[in-house]
Amino acid sequence: MRLRFHGLRTLGLIAAAVLMIVAGRALATPSLVMDVATGNVLYENEATHPWYPASVTKLMTVYVALSAVRDHQISLDTPLVVSRYAASMPPSKMGFRPGTEVTLGNALKMLMVKSPNDVAITIAEGIAGSVPAFAEDMNASAAQLGMRQSHFVNPNGLHNPEHYSSARDLAVLARAIYLTFPQYADLFDIGAMRVDGKIIPNHNDMLGRYPGADGMKTGFTCDSGFNLVASATRGNHHYLAVVLGAPTPRERMVRTAVLLDRAFAGIDQPQPMDADEPIGGAPEDMRDLVCHRRGRAMTAFQAETDRLEAPLLTLGQRSSALGVFTSAALAQETPAALRIAMMPVPVFDPVTLTTGPTPGYNGPIAGPRPPHTPVGTPILADNAPVAASAANEPDEDTPQAGAAHHAGAKVAASDEGDADPPPPPSKHQKVVKKIATAKSHKKVVAKEHGKHKAAKGKAAKSKHASHAAKAKPGKPAKAKVKSKTAKPASKKAKATKAAGKSHGKHSSHASH
Repeated sequence: MRLRFHGLRTLGLIAAAVLMIVAGRALATPSLVMDVATGNVLYENEATHPWYPASVTKLMTVYVALSAVRDHQISLDTPLVVSRYAASMPPSKMGFRPGTEVTLGNALKMLMVKSPNDVAITIAEGIAGSVPAFAEDMNASAAQLGMRQSHFVNPNGLHNPEHYSSARDLAVLARAIYLTFPQYADLFDIGAMRVDGKIIPNHNDMLGRYPGADGMKTGFTCDSGFNLVASATRGNHHYLAVVLGAPTPRERMVRTAVLLDRAFAGIDQPQPMDADEPIGGAPEDMRDLVCHRRGRAMTAFQAETDRLEAPLLTLGQRSSALGVFTSAALAQETPAALRIAMMPVPVFDPVTLTTGPTPGYNGPIAGPRPPHTPVGTPILADNAPVAASAANEPDEDTPQAGAAHHAGAKVAASDEGDADPPPPPSKHQKVVKKIATAKSHKKVVAKEHGKHKAAKGKAAKSKHASHAAKAKPGKPAKAKVKSKTAKPASKKAKATKAAGKSHGKHSSHASH
């Protein structure tokens, strides 16, 4: 494990190592903090270790798209056509029908807020003609930026063993976006969007919680863990923090806040980026630690976060000693990491986005076509609209909703999309479920009891009719009819007896 950390005591390193051993494994925690203005590094840990970036990949998708706009290959108003292939992507997705048109500008905003995999493919095909062609552009851009541990095969970050990056490379990419395209900085600071009347929040939980947070992108698959590239600006300082492989969204958020707090507090001193050779080998697969046996990973990750947070606790105590008690002063003096996990969910004014071309637009339309051909080249014929319903797609933003037959799809969505997996049921939810189950069972018992009473009543009427027939010998024909009804009455009596037994069992079960 390669570790460079400026200004930290050796004792802290030893303590963290011991805690990780106790946790049962030396958990890889690639991370880096960079000064956007200078490119200097304030903190790094395993920053050149190869890692699956998941949906953080979409930062490169944005970089290639904005480069194409800058080079006049396409405009933000150019409509992109959703292909059949794009519509087939697993969630997270917008669920647009094949043939739907969405402008590049709106597609980029959707990409940064909801992280839809279908829109990423739509952007790639609209700009380069095909996904492989767009991946070539991604890798060419990575080489130009000096991203030495990265290789891309798709624009959305869906898992592929040949698709990887590193904390260092992702910081280099994020810095290049801010420096090359400062006019599009607001693209990464959208807290929520409204599409077709539905409000969709950003997955980046630093926005609205961390003072000065203004971007950028989250990412998650079971193979990568929870990743985040975060940007924050205060005064003349603009820092980027990259955290990869966190076991939970909360741990990811707290670790990022700790690293940014250290930067703004001046705890870590900036140093030029190392020119060391990149670490080789395959990216670490986090599937077992993140999606199956999370407890061990959480213990190790939190131990490292506690070590990094220790100097911030001193700052918090100093603020209290100075008599800083007002909420406004506390927000300025106390490190945000000490309170960020307790902050309420922020509320944003959503940005309204639509599908279809911009009113009055009469330029070319972009979509799947021969690779690297200009925008306006005829779209491949097999991408005509088909009748596919967006409503049939599971909704990643509300994983607890939906019909039971979507359960398998939701597991796949949590595994491959950018949304977080649904949390385990709380004690309150378990109690509610038990009450609902009890009520349902009570209804079944009542229904069985009703059937029993009905059967008993019919049997009694039939028996009475049979006796009446025997008492009136002058009407043999009528008696004969009555005797026919009396015969099934005995069967109904047997049914009544069985129903009584069944009712007894249900009543006994209900009492438990």
